Amino acid sequence: MDAMCGAGLLPCLPADPELIVIADARAAHAPLPASGWEPPALALFLEEERLTLEPLFGAGSTPVPELSLFHRARGAGRRADELAARLPALPGIDAAYVKPGALPATLAPGVPRSPAATGPGGWPTPDLSARQGHLAPAPGGVDALWAWALPGGAGDGVGVVDVGGAWRLGHEALGRKLAGVVAGTPVEDAGWRHHGTSVLAVIGGSCGGGSGITGIAPRALLAAASCHGIGTARAVRAAADRLAPGDLLVIGLHRPGPRFGHALRDDQRGCIPLEWWPDDFAAVRHATAKGVVVVAAAGNGTESLDDALYDRHPDGFPFWWRNPLSSTGPCSGAVLVGAGAPPPGTHGRDHGPDRSRLVCSGFGSRVDVQGWGREVTTAGADGDGPGDLLGGGEEDRWYTDVFSGTSAAAAMVAGALASVQGVLKAAGREPLAPGPVRELLRTTGAPQQGAPGRPASQRIGNRPDLRAAVRRLFGATGRGG
Repeated sequence: MDAMCGAGLLPCLPADPELIVIADARAAHAPLPASGWEPPALALFLEEERLTLEPLFGAGSTPVPELSLFHRARGAGRRADELAARLPALPGIDAAYVKPGALPATLAPGVPRSPAATGPGGWPTPDLSARQGHLAPAPGGVDALWAWALPGGAGDGVGVVDVGGAWRLGHEALGRKLAGVVAGTPVEDAGWRHHGTSVLAVIGGSCGGGSGITGIAPRALLAAASCHGIGTARAVRAAADRLAPGDLLVIGLHRPGPRFGHALRDDQRGCIPLEWWPDDFAAVRHATAKGVVVVAAAGNGTESLDDALYDRHPDGFPFWWRNPLSSTGPCSGAVLVGAGAPPPGTHGRDHGPDRSRLVCSGFGSRVDVQGWGREVTTAGADGDGPGDLLGGGEEDRWYTDVFSGTSAAAAMVAGALASVQGVLKAAGREPLAPGPVRELLRTTGAPQQGAPGRPASQRIGNRPDLRAAVRRLFGATGRGG
């Protein structure tokens, strides 16, 4: 059973913390450095402390004007907390806070790893699709097999950008169709690389010729944006600006929240969605205001996102901040995804009743939908080791049976949505905007089930059902019958 969902070592080191500075909109009429407007006291402080302020989101028009208020302070190093406490006392500054580093919302295996199959160079990759139970009909899977028979049902022409840290760009399941990295610099870290590879392959991977795995939307157009070097919020904004309305932006990351004082724990307890932080929320709002569908992990922190803890105004946040994880707070428009158990017996293991909340998953009224949080077969590997399903000396042919966590669930939901958008486009209809996407996910699909100690009232939502979703959109006698 899934009693220790997040137990074990972290999949990789987190990204660097960020010192975010917000200009006072009541005093400043333009971004601080860009216009040359910089109160003398602030300029002196920056010079003495050897700090540089730069606009977090750069230049360019945006449907969210407050993006111009956000800046990132460079040069803080280990003094970030001290400087964040001092900066708001200066003229022109509204707030300053330190964001803990983000990391992939995936888990330790939680089960013994089976020895990976290996073979000599040039050996054919076997067909692994029989292990991809999430492709099967509902309620166990999302019914991707049915959707592929529809025009556009394989995600034809739908753009997808994964915001992460690194990817194996030449992996056989991705290399022929991956547009590359559109923002940031991928980090040289195996854990980040395996995670990114797994996410993209769940959504749109395809080896062709009946070998390897197949993504839920294998004809989607895939790309990646790295948060390393530019931060998560800027990566989200950059990714959104490369996408068209109805395209998908995936955020399979989380970071330590206030439950344990923003401390990073090996079990990932207390990790929550990125959008709780003001700059990430603003970046996601920028994306959804443009019509881009953002699919984000609810986090592996075992947290009730309805807890009053998240309503308390954190030190350093701007006076106008309100908790976006609350049902009464401002909504980013993103699809928030929880992690549910796969059908018992998947890969010979049992994580609880099908569609029940896994222990690790964040839950609450803000969570829209669930995907499998365990036993997801995809390209890549688990953690920093070789592929546990297929390994050997060629990393471009590694596969795993145990991709997991709310990032795996978010990838599954993103793949299902790429299929829906592809069907709409093929029928000459406009793709769904973020609001109708959330409504569709909440009103169709296989319902959440309870488990001992994890009742269905701890909301992670339904599991997508592509057949039900398409019939809702086209009518019972419409596309797909």
